[in-house]
Formats: sequence, C-alpha cells, structure tokens
Amino acid sequence: MSSSRLEYHLLSRLKFKQLKLLVTVDEQRNILRASKELNMAQPAATKYIRDLEEMFEVELFKRSSRGVTPTAYGDVVIQHAKLVLSQIQHVSEEITSLKQGITGRIKVGTLLAASPLLIPECLLVLKKERPTIYVTVVEGTNDKLMPALRNGDLDVVIGRLPEFREREDLQQSILYNEPVSVVTRQGHPLTKKKTLSFKDINDQDWILPLAQTSLRRQIEFEFRNAGFEPPADAVESISILTNHKLLIDTDMIAVMPYQVADHYSDLVRLPISLESAVSPIGITTRVGVNHSPTLSYFIETLKKVSKEMTIQ
Repeated sequence: MSSSRLEYHLLSRLKFKQLKLLVTVDEQRNILRASKELNMAQPAATKYIRDLEEMFEVELFKRSSRGVTPTAYGDVVIQHAKLVLSQIQHVSEEITSLKQGITGRIKVGTLLAASPLLIPECLLVLKKERPTIYVTVVEGTNDKLMPALRNGDLDVVIGRLPEFREREDLQQSILYNEPVSVVTRQGHPLTKKKTLSFKDINDQDWILPLAQTSLRRQIEFEFRNAGFEPPADAVESISILTNHKLLIDTDMIAVMPYQVADHYSDLVRLPISLESAVSPIGITTRVGVNHSPTLSYFIETLKKVSKEMTIQ
C-alpha cells in the first residue's frame, strides 16, 4: 500500500480510542489488563488491535504466553500515537483554560541539578498561584528523559542542557549557568587542607554520575587534563538521597551541582575547581509543538523562580 493510500485509510478509519488502546497495551504488555484499565471487553480490545494491524498491513504486537511485546512496526505506531494523544490533551486543556482560567496537567522530567531547589520552589509558587495545575515529576538522566520528551511522555525537561548530539527535534532555553563542586562531609580529612590537587582527590573513594551523563564526561576530562585517570572503582549514582547518606556516613567524596551542594548544611565544598564542568541549566521542549497555557505558565514560573536563585 502506498503512503498516500495508507494516509487515506488512517484519516477515514483510525479512532482515538484505538490509539489509546495501543499505548495502554504497550504499558501493560497484556491485552486483558489494558482492556480492564480502559473499561473495555477483551474481545473488543483484541478486535481493535487486529483492525489496526489490518489497516497498516503489518503485525504490531508479538503474542506469547507471557503477554505481548511491540514489533518494530508497533514501536513506530505507538510513538506517534503518544504524540497525537498528547496534542489532544493539550487541546482539551486549552479549551478548559479559556473557560475557567489556567488549569491542566503537565509531566516534567528533571535532572539532578534541578531536583532539590529549582523544581520544588517552582511547585510551591504554582501551588499558591494556580492550584489547579497538576504536575507529575519524573527524575532521570538525559538518555532516558530526552526520548520520553520526544515521544510525548513528558512535556518538558528541566536541568543541565543536553549536549549537541542529544538535541535533535528539541529546543532549549537557558535559565542560568551553574558550576559544580567537589563535596564531602564535615570533618573529612580533606577539609583541613587549604588547597587540593587532583592527586589528593584521585586517591579517594568516589561517588560519580552515571557514565552516559554529560557531567561524568566533564569530570573525566578534568582528571585526564590534570594528568590522572578518572576514579575506576567509583559508586555510580544520581540519587540525591543515596549520595547524601553515603557522604555523611563515610569518607567518600562526590561532585554535585553548586546549588545542590549548597542545599545541605552537613556537606562541605572542597577547595578544588572543575572549570570545564560549568553548564547551562535550562528548559528543553519539543520543536514544532505549541505549548498549552498550562505548560507556558509553568515555564514562565520557572523563569521567575530561577532569577531569584543566585550563585554565591
């Protein structure tokens, strides 16, 4: 079937309920569970899937005794189904906002730099000014959050802006630039030194960001630029709670965004600079997608809050 013929079939036969079912089946990996979640009879759900496969002339799911998994064709259709459903949600939110004032739901991805201060401060302002805006916050790394943003699973990602290779189909807005600090607990032996070299910190037990993060690559560059190999046996973690607990209970050291480190009074910034690890903190959204009033209000609130956050 030609692409123009398939487009005609989609415009004349495709139903939004079928798209919602596709996404739900992908989430549940089981047609029965998906049908129950959507208050559908399983035979009807199965027929919807078969109708879609007939329409596209491809198999969308592989069936097995353990459930279903999307085929390569299914992944493509599900990805676009999420984008269509996301736009439908935005339409309903815009209409409701025009009738009642700004209201709606948004899904926000957050990276480490934005988690402890920027996002909470923004949510507090929203709670006071627009209590009918509901925000779901998902924490992760760029390699997880950016695909979710492209697929429509997230509306916006806040934090250290991704490198060039991760920017396809995305647009960015810088809020502020933030350095990082090497930190440890109060009373650590290194806190007694007025100056430190990379030799001093290279021999320590480290907590480092995950290998696929831009911050990790910047840290490794700093070590190699100073003539040392990066710590080989480091604990890899982006969990703020885990890292904080490890730091205060051991002699480990870690790298944290400046304001994350400043947030904890029981941590100390060590006197050593990682100059190349200064990065822009900002907003990432999809290209070519109109922002709903809810998302626009959230972004404007972020900008207002970020202006009040200064690096001391």
